[in-house]
Amino acid sequence: MSEIFKIESITQLNSILNQEKPKHPLVGIVDMNKIYDNSFAETRISAGFYSISLKNTVCGKLKYGRQNYDFEEGTLVFLAPEQVIEVEPNEVEKPITSVKSWGLFFHPDLLKGTSLASKMKAYSFFAYSSNEALHLSDKEREIVLEIIEKIEYELLQNIDKHTQNLIVSSIELLLNYCLRFYDRQFITRTAVNKDVLSDFEAVLLKSFQSKNNLENGLPTVKWCAEKLNLTPNYLSDLLKKETGKNAQEHIHYFLIEEAKEKLLGSNNSISEIAYGLGFEYPQYFSKLFKKKTGMSPVEYRALN
Repeated sequence: MSEIFKIESITQLNSILNQEKPKHPLVGIVDMNKIYDNSFAETRISAGFYSISLKNTVCGKLKYGRQNYDFEEGTLVFLAPEQVIEVEPNEVEKPITSVKSWGLFFHPDLLKGTSLASKMKAYSFFAYSSNEALHLSDKEREIVLEIIEKIEYELLQNIDKHTQNLIVSSIELLLNYCLRFYDRQFITRTAVNKDVLSDFEAVLLKSFQSKNNLENGLPTVKWCAEKLNLTPNYLSDLLKKETGKNAQEHIHYFLIEEAKEKLLGSNNSISEIAYGLGFEYPQYFSKLFKKKTGMSPVEYRALN
């Protein structure tokens, strides 16, 4: 496997892309219409900053682990610091110059001392894979571009005591709109979501029916997501939008339902049932069961 090429700063990124030195050391916007070669082809890259890019041309495949994603017109892709991506070579197509394509890059240090710093974890799409990218409508793209132009305007001004607050506020506004647009995407892809929900339930059911469940342990969100070729964050967010419960809550629901059947359909001890479900410690099983049902496994069995 090739070594990882690390890009530590916005200045280094601009230099690599043959762009002007950034106006601000912690944030920059790159005109992606001018970048459509294979500079990073077959390269594994890790950056020390956040990245939000709007792609308006097919310029190669972006690879996350085993997943590939062909960029489509009007697609937003999000990357968090230290994520490793791989760009594969592809036939180069000239960008759609009539539509502005850009990349917004900002260092975590830009957010220090601001309210946005503590909110970044709420934007779970930074942990999505590229194949879970945000597809924008024309109107949504216009809204996003207006915010980018405000940031560009601010970057052209002399840095003063207001600069950080104005830029960070605009970035937060952009991220909040992206949350809304992802909600819209979940809703408009209801048919696909229901397929995912059905497949997720099948994965859980197969896991609990497996004779190797004792050896495999409890099914985790990460394990289920890998079975569905999704990221844990995307799976949880999709399920939350579709059912009101995240992936972990669904797993717990299946666990408790399986436990109820075993409590009433066998004479096995509580410990045997716990181990059979994949719990390493019976005490954890009893604690979870009581939390979800309001009574201990022993009380449930006796009552029923």
